[in-house]
Amino acid sequence: MHGLTPILSTVAASFLASFVEVVEAFTIVLAVGVTRGWRPALTGAALALTLLAALVLAFGPLLALVPISVLQFVVGVLLILFGMRWLRKAILRSVGVIALHDEDAAFSKETAALQQQSNDRRADYLAGLAAFKAVLLEGVEVVFIVIAVGAAHAQTFYAALGALAAFILVTIIGLAVHRPLARVPENALKFAVGLMLTSFGIFWTGEGLGADWPGADLALLAIFAVIAVASFAIVRWLRDPNAAQGAAR
Repeated sequence: MHGLTPILSTVAASFLASFVEVVEAFTIVLAVGVTRGWRPALTGAALALTLLAALVLAFGPLLALVPISVLQFVVGVLLILFGMRWLRKAILRSVGVIALHDEDAAFSKETAALQQQSNDRRADYLAGLAAFKAVLLEGVEVVFIVIAVGAAHAQTFYAALGALAAFILVTIIGLAVHRPLARVPENALKFAVGLMLTSFGIFWTGEGLGADWPGADLALLAIFAVIAVASFAIVRWLRDPNAAQGAAR
């Protein structure tokens, strides 16, 4: 069980984070496919995936040249920043400061934009470009997450499996229902991913600095629990009208 903790946490973090990103990319690709046809949609998506694969093959091996302590520290700091960004947005969405992400609304917005371009001679090109940009931008975040959560402990393979599972699951569900995955509890997933990435970041930053965590890898669970309790306490505090008035003063 001791050895399974980092593997399971790596796969879970990669899967959940990738699931969110793939859902957002799939929404745009679906809008392109429904509005302009599947040829530009799939062509744009395929080109983006090819470029992402080339970037991984080109820069992935360079990580082996970086000393493990330096890699753990750098990746840890980046994960803290990345995770806290997700966590901050999830907290603000939970208390209503930021609107919840709506895949149906995103689908409708993209569809309307594509329909406005229907009379343009470059309509198919612009539609393919929209699919390309969506897959590339969301894919870059997936690649970063896979490398970040896997590289520090040489578990990139397991992180990649989590991302691949998310990609396959979203694709199967999306093609089956043929509509945006609006019922996915995206903010809850982002909350969980923010907690996991921040926990990984704190753990690996400590290891990069030479910290000897009590319980070794099991310390990840304790860090996750502390951050989760603190985050839910912040949400509860922000939802308290008296606390909000006090903060405003």
